[in-house]
Amino acid sequence: MPVFSGIWVALVTPFNNGAVDVPALRGLARHLLDEGAAGLVACGTTGEAAALSKTEQLAVLDALLDEVPGDRLVMGLAGNNLAELLDFQREVQRRPIAGVLVPAPCYIRPSQKGLLAWFGAIADASEVPVILYDIPYRTGVRLELATLRQLARHPKVVAIKDCSGSPETTQALIADGELDVLAGEDGQIFTNLCLGGQGAISAAAHIHTHEFVRLVESAGAGELEAARGIFQRLQPLIRLAFAEPNPAPVKSLLAMQGLIVDELRLPMQRTSAELLQRLRTELA
Repeated sequence: MPVFSGIWVALVTPFNNGAVDVPALRGLARHLLDEGAAGLVACGTTGEAAALSKTEQLAVLDALLDEVPGDRLVMGLAGNNLAELLDFQREVQRRPIAGVLVPAPCYIRPSQKGLLAWFGAIADASEVPVILYDIPYRTGVRLELATLRQLARHPKVVAIKDCSGSPETTQALIADGELDVLAGEDGQIFTNLCLGGQGAISAAAHIHTHEFVRLVESAGAGELEAARGIFQRLQPLIRLAFAEPNPAPVKSLLAMQGLIVDELRLPMQRTSAELLQRLRTELA
């Protein structure tokens, strides 16, 4: 029985005049769950966590827990200083959450042995399930298959957000059956499901959430022709959502729906005028 499956939305962090927009955050969370999302992932890449202080990240988490059952909320847990990260992990774990999403430390580019020690220390300290976040184009290092298999033996490591770009690794992990394999690249969701993966942690699923949910349900029922059709209809949205650095296009789409203010923190930039017009056409 999978611990994590379906569509988990990689949640944006709404801002208004430079501050976290808590009412908009709560409203967006309600909207996405009403649309059928299995859960939400707060303070990840899409949530601009790197531009949030730890105090702000905890405020985001607490605001979401006012609206979202803890078993439907995952918290991003990222950093370069292990002692500080473990302190933050202890604070996060005082809240009732479904798990933590943990990437490799960026910039450092440790060895595979170093990655085993890093993730092992976090898993050893974890009171909740751990989702590995393999995203080498952001961290500068990939988790090799042998490393992932060794980490999968830890009782707290239960899933992976797979942005590896390695079909061989994805297929091997799904075949092993030791981790819930969630697509981390929206363009790979259909492939993940066809191979037997569990779903996705998706940024584009802020929009037409119910269609992403139907995609997973159709694939799970073996209705691959229907699932293929849904995925093909979602392709224009997925391409536009990542036509400029994430989460700018997604925030613009949400602003067009009146759900948030179209605001980001530097160095992120708002969506270009040209792309905005294409996004309006997508929502029309």
